[in-house]
Amino acid sequence: MALKIRLWQQGCRNRRCFRIVVADGRSPRDGKYVEAIGQYNPSARDEKWFVKSDRLEHWLSVGAELSPTVHSLMKKASPDEMKAFLAQKQATKAKRTAKRKKAAE
Repeated sequence: MALKIRLWQQGCRNRRCFRIVVADGRSPRDGKYVEAIGQYNPSARDEKWFVKSDRLEHWLSVGAELSPTVHSLMKKASPDEMKAFLAQKQATKAKRTAKRKKAAE
């Protein structure tokens, strides 16, 4: 089961708000989800979004992937945390490829 962290649409027409949820990648946009970890309200004047950072870190460590929209939201809101996360992810990939190269030789 490939987990994705993505937006779950709520509200009525012209007054959309979204929940940031962890869901199976194969489920529909507004279908079942595993856990709601935050909210995003594009029409709010202040505090447009919030995320439970401890739960976000947990799901990312388990292997959940950010959707492109949530990724861009996170980059805008907390660039330092995203830089650290991306650096850690690239280091992990480099270690895996090094292990594969050694195993192939």
